[in-house]
This record gives sequence, structure tokens and C-alpha cells, in this order.
Amino acid sequence: MNGLQLIATGGALPGRTVTNEDLSRVVDTSDEWITTRTGIRTRHWCTEGESAATLAIAAARQALERSGLAPEQIACCVCATLSAPDATPSVACQVQRALGLPEDRPALDVNAACSGFVYGTAVARGLLTTLGGQYALVVGCEALSRLMDPTDRSTCVLFGDGAGAAVYALADTPFAITLGARGNDAIHAGGPDRAGSAPITMDGKAVFRFAVDALPKSLNKVLAETGLTLDDLGWVVCHQANSRIIDHCIKHLNADPAKFYKNMDRHGNTSAASIPVALNELAEAGKLTPGQRVACIGFGGGLTWGGMILTYKG
Repeated sequence: MNGLQLIATGGALPGRTVTNEDLSRVVDTSDEWITTRTGIRTRHWCTEGESAATLAIAAARQALERSGLAPEQIACCVCATLSAPDATPSVACQVQRALGLPEDRPALDVNAACSGFVYGTAVARGLLTTLGGQYALVVGCEALSRLMDPTDRSTCVLFGDGAGAAVYALADTPFAITLGARGNDAIHAGGPDRAGSAPITMDGKAVFRFAVDALPKSLNKVLAETGLTLDDLGWVVCHQANSRIIDHCIKHLNADPAKFYKNMDRHGNTSAASIPVALNELAEAGKLTPGQRVACIGFGGGLTWGGMILTYKG
């Protein structure tokens, strides 16, 4: 068994909802301007007591409970994030402690920005096949509101906070994964050396050009590897950066728009959390059915990209 099967999902959103109208009272923008250019209408930002770690713990706990597994059955825990509240302990270690996962299993964070959940899934698969075990917990979590300049209208309208989690099992089901990276500052989030400057900056045109190239290439690569076609997929879940990016790729692929899930209108761009949050919404709505094949495509800061095809057990 060298593939992964999705057996359960979980999700968590922070307590503060911020609408486009709310932002228009802070920066020079409008609901119409934001919506027509991004598809985003609202996003969720952390309240004072919330962080990427607290959201990750909530999403992971929900996914574990839904899986029906005991904590000791989880062989590894991987958290994807670029906005961890602490350098150490990692978010994954905080999840391990909160859920009572065994101490003799690996727990670590990965930072591949908006491709992080796909990267994290690849890491978890590698850990299972290398160290043994049947089940893995992978979380994507972000508190991007803590990294933004709230007065920068080019970025503050885009990003939101949230977390999504998945429990995977090793299985002999159709599975493929591809990853890539190209060092580039088109998206930049500052660390300690940039104190006092705008933490997140982005070259929107460069990112768009990159995304509309990376998305279809990643999707076509995993389709070719599995021998599947778009018609064989129940859903394509892309990183929820901008509705224009997804629409452009749907047109390029001559694909059925109904297969491409969108939720950026309610959550904005939640980076590593966007794909697992979307998977959880589909599962909760009963739109993921047992045996359904799903493609997940991430692209973003790094620059990084990644795609995978997996089967939902439910």
C-alpha cells in the first residue's frame, strides 16, 4: 500500500468575521472593487485568544473524532503553516499535546505557504512508508491577519484565518502527488528582520501569471500519473486565492465549472488552510461520497506548487 485515502476531515474558523464593507471603512476600497477582482466578500480573523495553533487543535480534534480512531493509532502529525504563533513548540507539537497523540511518533510543521497542505500530505505519506503506521493527521492552519498591514489595501482585503485537518490511511487506491518550487519574492511575508514594515507584500500580476500556469500543469500531471481524466473526478479543490485564477484555468482546461469548488467568497485566501477547509466543507455538506476521487491543487508563496489525487473513504 503506497497511496493515501482520505477518511475524515475537520475544520475551525476564528470568531471575527470581517466584511468588505468593514474594510471599506478602514482603507480606500469598496465591496464592488474587492468582489469583482477577487471573488471575496468576507473573511475570518482571529480574536485576541485565537491563533493558528488554537485553530489547528480544534480542526485536528474534530477530524480525529470523526475518523473513529484512537489517538494512539495516529502514526504522525504534520501541520502546514506560515503563521505559527511560536518558533517552538511547533504547531504540530501543540496538536500532539492537546490530542494526546503518542510521544514516540513524529510531529512537525512544514512551510510551503499556499501549497502547504499538499506538501504536508507528501511528508506524512513519506513518514508512514518510512517509519511504519497506518494513519496520519495533516493540518493546514493560518492566522494571516497577524502578518498583515491592515492599512495596506492591496493585501488586507485578500487574507483570512482558519484551519482544516485530514486523517489519512495508507491504501491501495488511486493516488498521485507532485510538488515543485521556484525561489521568488512575488509573495513575501516578513519575519523578525522586517519588523516595522508591511509583513505581506505581493506582486499581483506576477502571481496571477504563475498561478494560471502552475494550476493546470499540476492537475494534468497527477491525472496522467493515475490514468484518470477530469470526468473521473468528483471534485477539483484548488487553493482559494482568487476566483479569476480558477475561472481562467477552467476555461483553459475546457472543464466543467461545477467540478471546481469555491469558497473564497466566505473565507478569503487562507493559504495552507484553504484546501483542507474546502474539503471539510464538502464533507460536512455531504458532497463528498465514499469512493469519490478528488484532486487538490495548491500554488503560492515560495513560489511553490503541488497537486494530488486521492480517494475519499468517508
